[in-house]
Amino acid sequence: MVVGFVATTLVLARLIAPSRRGAKVKRANYETGEMTVTDPWRPFPVRYYVFALLFLIFDVEAAFLYPWAVIYRDLGLYGFVEMIIFVLILGVGLAYAWKKGALKWV
Repeated sequence: MVVGFVATTLVLARLIAPSRRGAKVKRANYETGEMTVTDPWRPFPVRYYVFALLFLIFDVEAAFLYPWAVIYRDLGLYGFVEMIIFVLILGVGLAYAWKKGALKWV
């Protein structure tokens, strides 16, 4: 059933999709009307991905810290020590990224 569903979907997509247009249409402005400054197919610099990953890591840290802070009194010293270890591990990672120059905006 799965193979049939996938095959049907691919065939329908091929039938419904518009035909290929010339290169002029592909170079035309999209939505905003602004002309492109650089080649749109040029890959993103890796630096953007590093910033995104660092943001994601610290966003997840905040998501873990909030529930911990809500039940802090119930956890006692053990919960406090575990959260300190968690924050220290993330701090070491941040220090490493900082030292390697991953946070410099060029």
